[in-house]
Amino acid sequence: MNKKFMALMLVFFLVFGVFITSTLFNKQIANFARASTETDPSAQTSLIFAWPLTAKVGDKVEVNIFIRNANNLPLEKKQVKLVTNLGLVNGTQESISESNKTGKVNFILSSDTIGVAELTAFVSNNIELSQKVSVKFE
Repeated sequence: MNKKFMALMLVFFLVFGVFITSTLFNKQIANFARASTETDPSAQTSLIFAWPLTAKVGDKVEVNIFIRNANNLPLEKKQVKLVTNLGLVNGTQESISESNKTGKVNFILSSDTIGVAELTAFVSNNIELSQKVSVKFE
């Protein structure tokens, strides 16, 4: 057989093999190559709560943060940083803790001065939660 014909057949079978592989395994390859949204925290679905929202100076306010992914499922072992402009979180200006199996992180906020504490939470790679909380100290 002719060398040109053999080369043409080889190219045909290579292209055919790539086509069949990409057609049959397209979904699996795409899922393999794509970053997992199951483990990425979402700034929109994660939640932050504080209770009470009005407290006396020196009182302790419980702050709970729930870390969720885009499908609203809890994420564990995610680093969460809570920052305040007034008072102290767990005894410091900002505090870092890790989420538990239910995606929950607990912080304690206190203040020795009157004012409004604005709380901002950050998850993992400095993803800022879209929800914020304010606590008034009287």
